[in-house]
Amino acid sequence: MPLLSVENLHAGYESGGRLLRAVDGVSFAVEPGETVGLVGESGCGKSSLAKVIMRLVSPASGRVVFDGVDVGGLQGAPLKAYRRQAQIVFQDPFASLNPRQSIAEILTAPLAVHGLVPRGERLTAAGDALERVGLPREALTRYPHEFSGGQRQRLGIARALILSPRLVICDEPVSALDLSIQAQILNLLARLKAELGLSYLFISHDLSVVRYFADRVLVMYLGRIVETGSWQSIFARPLHPYTRALIEAVPTPGRRRHAAPLSGDLPSARNVPPGCRFHPRCLLATPLCTQSDPALRPLGAGRAVACHHAPEEALH
Repeated sequence: MPLLSVENLHAGYESGGRLLRAVDGVSFAVEPGETVGLVGESGCGKSSLAKVIMRLVSPASGRVVFDGVDVGGLQGAPLKAYRRQAQIVFQDPFASLNPRQSIAEILTAPLAVHGLVPRGERLTAAGDALERVGLPREALTRYPHEFSGGQRQRLGIARALILSPRLVICDEPVSALDLSIQAQILNLLARLKAELGLSYLFISHDLSVVRYFADRVLVMYLGRIVETGSWQSIFARPLHPYTRALIEAVPTPGRRRHAAPLSGDLPSARNVPPGCRFHPRCLLATPLCTQSDPALRPLGAGRAVACHHAPEEALH
């Protein structure tokens, strides 16, 4: 049974008197011990999806099922228990840490809220959490502004893990960091997954990061999943033109690559194009694409694509 199952999820916001469809019929699952990468441009709905899964935003329709339980109807103690099992690491480690609280206060607060550790043992547990992410226990007396960006992200990871969750949603956790620090954080997350048996939903706009970290990849465009597969199959043979454009845009040392043409910006989710929502930016677009919205078609071996012009041999 999947640890997390998202079923035909829809969510949106009112903006300027119109509905902004941030998540538009998304379905996928995360198995125990699996890392699923969710990739796409900024504004495609990735963070909105994370907020719905965490019950920070209510969906318009669809279900989020965690360990066999529909979390949409949870209230009170059951919702609290769910949030202990599913934690999130945010993109901006400084904005997500209270600057008025010491690190000891930041790390012991979740333990107090959930009543997991006796009061007299919370500082010890907080120190253990710091050491787990490569920071000294002496950091407990300091404040967020005294740390570098990479260290603050380690603090965010420590806060997420101190409750011993089973699922961790990583929402662009390295995008604000230098490349060398990104590698350190990714290595830390990989080590913690192996040590603690975690499952990750890893959100990123950078396919090179996802290739390093994810077992399976979901490509999202304007609120929808347009391609899925293992990272090996996605990179070896992308089937959707949007996926191909994202991969061709990844710098590759030692050889020259020409980026697949991708004109224009991501359309507004308040005014979704008719037919295939990618057609205004796609060189393969035909009249069919402007009229018919392609469904996400399963291809076997864990692959699926939503494109009228995916290679025919891949569809059999």
